[in-house]
Amino acid sequence: MKGLHDAPMIAADDAWRTRDLAVLWHPCTQMREHPDALPLFPVARGEGAWLMGHDGSRVLDAVSSWWTNIHGHAETRIAQAIGQQARTLEQVILAGCSHAPAVELAERLLARAPQQAGRAPLAKVFYADNGSAGVEVALKMAYHWFHNQGIAGRTRFVALRGSYHGETLGALSMGDLPLYRRVYAPLLLDVLFAPSPDAFGTQDDAGARACAEAAANALAALFAAHAGEICAFILEPLVQCAGGMRMHHPHYLRRVRELCDAHGILLIADEIAVGFGRTGTLFACEQGGIQPDLLCLSKGLTGGFLPLCAVLATQQIYDGFLDDSRERAFLHSHSYSGNPLACAAALASLAIFDSDAVLPRNRDTAQRMAALAAPFASHPAVLEVRQTGMILAIELKPEPDNVEDGHAVEISGRRGLRLYRKALASGVLLRPLGDVLYWMPPYCIDTAQLQLLAQVTADVLDAAAG
Repeated sequence: MKGLHDAPMIAADDAWRTRDLAVLWHPCTQMREHPDALPLFPVARGEGAWLMGHDGSRVLDAVSSWWTNIHGHAETRIAQAIGQQARTLEQVILAGCSHAPAVELAERLLARAPQQAGRAPLAKVFYADNGSAGVEVALKMAYHWFHNQGIAGRTRFVALRGSYHGETLGALSMGDLPLYRRVYAPLLLDVLFAPSPDAFGTQDDAGARACAEAAANALAALFAAHAGEICAFILEPLVQCAGGMRMHHPHYLRRVRELCDAHGILLIADEIAVGFGRTGTLFACEQGGIQPDLLCLSKGLTGGFLPLCAVLATQQIYDGFLDDSRERAFLHSHSYSGNPLACAAALASLAIFDSDAVLPRNRDTAQRMAALAAPFASHPAVLEVRQTGMILAIELKPEPDNVEDGHAVEISGRRGLRLYRKALASGVLLRPLGDVLYWMPPYCIDTAQLQLLAQVTADVLDAAAG
């Protein structure tokens, strides 16, 4: 297979890089690193798990294009659904109007949402444009619901240490990654941060469960110390993704649900990254047997084709906004809320879960990933290999320049850039999170592609040890 930087590279690639850097400001990037330290890969097209260069080179998308593209690039069934919808209705204001894709998607999401015995199910869907916007929706709903009940003082939120929930100001407030939030600290909400249930370093299920129990006890103490102040607790169930793929035991979810109920606090589950089969079940909350009060979904919702977020809420929360007063209504809006094209893509993606038996196949793929990564645990550069479903993380022994206040930062430091470049030159797109290499590939990845991923990872680890 031809790697990204193998000769001959056609002039078109260099031309695209020049044109790009003349006009684009890339996300999550120190632009001074371009064009040398952080090379741009001009992508001509996608095909399954591959990204294709203009010269015909192929790069394996081992990160699902920021965790969005779950079924593979250019998936025909989703593309056809978008095209068919585009010939009927491409966009309409969702305030005062309705359309079939938005209604049908809401029905199917609610039918598949996590359910918990003894609890009224999630009952309503509010659409937004992306994950950060969805977190903003959930935060505002939680606060506003208490306000509408005439309950004063419930103005604070609780999140986990090492958390990440997005880049808009409310979502950024919920995050605990200093590099992202430090500059904006004067603009952010005063959030309470609870210890993470991260099971790093534990040897077995019992150890991970003990970490979860200890963190839950600390959360209980925090709730008690701030009784009557907290409106909601937000967390990523099972995996704190951008915080370094930190993983925790499902026991923590059960304890959190109990504690939120005991203290009258709403539970927001941010399944933007971990939802839609990534952890082995359709939603991560299912593994704890719990149901949140508000559920945020995005990224894989449309199969990676179009931006869309859905926030699922209970009937009780929805009813709290019904009134003759407009001030008691939830007036949050986005121009493209419930966009018909995005909803059509999401419907097609959900259909693939059934037609292709995606979840059983994912569990088989996860087992192959585990077997291929097992030898890395004894590599001299590796501290730990951990896995939840189709998220596999390889924690490296740290270097001082690759740590940002003890938290992972995407491809930070000289080593992160070096490993990123080495993998890219070998035909695999990896974006290390500080000292964490991770695999989060599209669900269509096959055995040969997994073997390539494992071989390139082994080479990258050798480079890290050197």
